[in-house]
Parts: sequence; structure tokens; C-alpha cells
Amino acid sequence: MNNVGTFRVRRNVNRSENLAPVSRKQGTPLLYLLGFVMALFLGILIFAYAVTKRANPVYLDEHGKPTAVSQSHDH
Repeated sequence: MNNVGTFRVRRNVNRSENLAPVSRKQGTPLLYLLGFVMALFLGILIFAYAVTKRANPVYLDEHGKPTAVSQSHDH
């Protein structure tokens, strides 16, 4: 039989026997870290929203002079 250019692939159907058991405690620090990052991000978003709601910007025209813009406050 001529086997030039062919090869045999050995497949392991049951892959779980090659894996080491993983405990649930192994991912706990990562979950706390991701929770902290998410809480920090949401805190920054809320802070930025609150600051921009209080902002009183002065709109300038193309010559750099303030324009009279009617502002609506919905407090």
C-alpha cells in the first residue's frame, strides 16, 4: 500500500480525561476584579452624567462672541 502524502489523525473523543479538575475557588479573584472594574466604570459614568447636567456652557458664534441661546432647565 502506498501511503505517500497521507497521514492518520488520532482523535481523542473523550477529552475530559486529559483535563485536570478545576475548583470553583480558582476564578473567584477574577470575578471580584471584574466586578470592581464594572462598578468603577458605572460610577464614572454616573459622575460624568451628573457633572454635565450641572454644566452651564457658553455657546460662541463663529467670531468667538457669546450667543443668546434660550436654555431650558428641567430640574
